[in-house]
This record gives sequence, C-alpha cells and structure tokens, in this order.
Amino acid sequence: MIARVWRGWTDSIAAADHYEEFLRSTFLPSIHAIEGYRGASVIRRQVGQEVEFMTTTRFTSLEAIRKFAGDDYEAAHVAPRARELLSRFDPRCGHFELVIEDAPQS
Repeated sequence: MIARVWRGWTDSIAAADHYEEFLRSTFLPSIHAIEGYRGASVIRRQVGQEVEFMTTTRFTSLEAIRKFAGDDYEAAHVAPRARELLSRFDPRCGHFELVIEDAPQS
C-alpha cells in the first residue's frame, strides 16, 4: 500500500470550511472510481491566520498512482475549485510505503 501525502493552506477559516465541504461532497467521492484507490484521511490545523490541510490518499501501488496522476506522479493534481479556495499548496506530493496501520479491535 502506498500513501500519497500532500498539503494545502487557506487564508481564512471560512475558506477552510468551504474547502473541507468540497472534499467531503465532491472531490473525495469522485476519486472512488480510480482503480487502486483505497481511501483517504484529511487533517487540518490552524496556524496563525492560515488553516493547513494534510491529505493522505492510499493506493495499492505506484502503478495505480501513475494511472491517476500520469508519469510525473509526484506532481500535485489540484482541482480548479480547490485552487479557488486554497491560498497556496505544495506543488509536489510525497509517496510512502505504508508499513504499519494500527487500530484498536472493536
């Protein structure tokens, strides 16, 4: 399993709330159709006047990511609506092999 990590920032809480809603209602549901996609986690925090988001998407392999992102798979693919809401973002994504995922038994 490969984790694709990316960060973006908004310049206000209002923009952050709109961005979060865009992720929930539009963007994340749309990527469920990508072959090899296995889910995402999004975390946010306020840093001064900005709100930082870190998104981790999980894929079965780098090949699955290449099918989604192309040969330059580390390039960030930022939707037009996200570009409207974010004040800045990382132009590149990091990719990590997921070696431990822990959760308590329910």
